Amino acid sequence: MTDLVITLIGTDRPGIVEAVAATVADHGGNWLEGRMAHLAGKFAGILRVEVAEERASALQAALARLEDAGLRIVAEPGGPPASGSGDFHAMEVELLGLDRPGLVREISRLLASRRINVEELSSDVYSAPMAGDAMFRARARVHVPAPIEIEELRRSLERLAGDLMVDIRLAEIKKR
Repeated sequence: MTDLVITLIGTDRPGIVEAVAATVADHGGNWLEGRMAHLAGKFAGILRVEVAEERASALQAALARLEDAGLRIVAEPGGPPASGSGDFHAMEVELLGLDRPGLVREISRLLASRRINVEELSSDVYSAPMAGDAMFRARARVHVPAPIEIEELRRSLERLAGDLMVDIRLAEIKKR
């Protein structure tokens, strides 16, 4: 068995997920995980499927034919885990503040400078209750290498929060 990582984007309309799911199923694939969302009139997603190695090329070709229906699709074989994925702390970083350009850049710069891997990131802008100001909210699941001192990271994030005038929270993700 082999994993394929599939990304897709197209104008949002009913039936996109079904078309992809049917194509995967028709080739004996198993839909393992995915994230999909409607953004600015587009439907975008990323997913991981497992398929028999001898059927992977046929599945990739069938997914490419969905481009005739207005989807842009990339399907690539999965690879090994990211380097340095050995001993780490699974953490969650949350940011909340008035929306403005550069917030993601500043926090991701701090994380990257410490070789902290962002595993998943979600964000949105919403209207604050009462005041109506545009608020930016982001949540990231990160892998912090074991040698990094968590309290020093927390202090660095607090300094950055003060500079940006936002709230930043760092919490360990409990293992199940």
